[in-house]
Amino acid sequence: MVRALKINEVSKKCDISQDTLRYYERVGLIGPIKKSKSGIRDYSVDDINRIEFVKCMRGADMPIDNLVKYMRLFDIGDSTIEERKKLLLLQKENLENKMRDMKKAYDKLNYKIDLYNKKELEISINKK
Repeated sequence: MVRALKINEVSKKCDISQDTLRYYERVGLIGPIKKSKSGIRDYSVDDINRIEFVKCMRGADMPIDNLVKYMRLFDIGDSTIEERKKLLLLQKENLENKMRDMKKAYDKLNYKIDLYNKKELEISINKK
């Protein structure tokens, strides 16, 4: 059997603060996490997998409210597959829009950098 991990170990493993882990548990994104007799949180492999999923979705800018809804639906089971899929498709669309906006910003940055490079080259040539 795999040994349960303590909050400090999970924090390091998942690169997420202990405060964030406690917050995620409080709002229902993870857990409830089992606790030892002394009240220390013991994270299972399933808990860590869930944390990694939550972290991924937060990295994709999924709002906490939508993610809480998704996780509650997940906990209910297969009868919620359609609703969960809709939430993921909505987030996919939001992420695609954000990626498109970021691509525009990236292209604009490259354009401006190219202008400055050309200007620096002109200045360098004119100094000679």
